[in-house]
Parts: sequence; C-alpha cells; structure tokens
Amino acid sequence: MMLRLGDVAPNFKAKTSEGEIDFYEYLGDSWGVLFSHPADYTPVCTTELGRTAALNNEFAKRNVKVMALSVDSVESHKGWISDINETQGVEVNFPIIADEDKSISEAYGMLHPNASTTFTVRSLFIIAPDKTVKLIISYPASTGRNFQEILRVIDSLQLTAYHSVATPADWKDGEDVVVAPAIKTEDIPAKFPKGFKEIKPYLRTTPQPNK
Repeated sequence: MMLRLGDVAPNFKAKTSEGEIDFYEYLGDSWGVLFSHPADYTPVCTTELGRTAALNNEFAKRNVKVMALSVDSVESHKGWISDINETQGVEVNFPIIADEDKSISEAYGMLHPNASTTFTVRSLFIIAPDKTVKLIISYPASTGRNFQEILRVIDSLQLTAYHSVATPADWKDGEDVVVAPAIKTEDIPAKFPKGFKEIKPYLRTTPQPNK
C-alpha cells in the first residue's frame, strides 16, 4: 500500500552514514523530511544533498530534521559524502540510510516499478511531530528538487497546523493568508485582530497571524 496524507509514517531501524538509527527516536518532537535518491555517486543527487546541507540552518530554525535514503551501502554513502562535501562546498550533517534490502523503500512506496525496478524515485515525505504524513512529492530520477519550495511548504504546514488559515497559490512566508471557511465572517475580528478583507463570502484574507 502506498502511503497517503494523514497516514502514520512507518517507524524503522536502519544503518546509516551516522550509525544505526531508530527513525522515531531520531525525529523526537521535531518535524521530519525523509527523501530518497536513485543511487549514490549520481550527479543530480550530489547537488541535492549538497543543497540540503547548505540549508541546515533553515531546517533547524523550523525544527525540522532531515534524513536521506538510497539502496546503496553505508560504505558507499561515506565515500559519496566526501565527494559531496568537496564538490558542493558543504559538510553533510544529516544521516543517509543504507536501504540495501529495500524494506524502507517498499514501506514508504519509494519504488515505482514502471520507472525502475531497482532504484527508488525521488520521493519526499514531510512528517509532523505526531508522526503523520503531511506531504508527499515524487520526482522522476532526471529532475532535481526545488528546495525553496520544500521550505515554503514546511512554512505553510506549520502555520496552518496552529492557526485556522490556509495559504493561497504562490504564497510565501509573511504574505496574507486565507481564513478557513469554517470560521464565520462575523467571528473573524475576534480571532484575527490584524483585520481582514472579504473578497467573496467564501474568500477572506488576513495578514499572517504569527508574524
């Protein structure tokens, strides 16, 4: 079964570039990003892991822990990390799972047989502190991820988890948001004291409440 939004993310123990890790223990009370790569020593993956390392402070300030995965060995990962650090000018500071038996890839639906029977696609999961899956994105092997979009989605997920709002198309942190339809218009001033704009009865916007 493929994971779906709202499902509980399967826990696992795995060998990684930073030793054996229990996924739930690693996450603790943090948000999590788990993402897979087709293989070590591949060009697009090298840039992606380098970019992830470069954004370490951005993930940290959002209380997000990251973990990567491929079906290659820990030994392979460690050699590849050396290449990533050298070519991308970073220090990889997160674990890379060695999913050699593909058990984690199968549990998370990272293997798409029509794309490849042996390599994971570029799957990415954002997991909330309660261990439920909040976002799933899958890219083909040929297309690198947009990490600014991943950070943008994390901002949206964290905002909407704690406030009765949604984020509109192309929203960025700090911009106006949409008031949840369940809130009556007459109740908006008490809940959102910064004010609101009624564009249509079903479309009400307000300044971002946590800024």
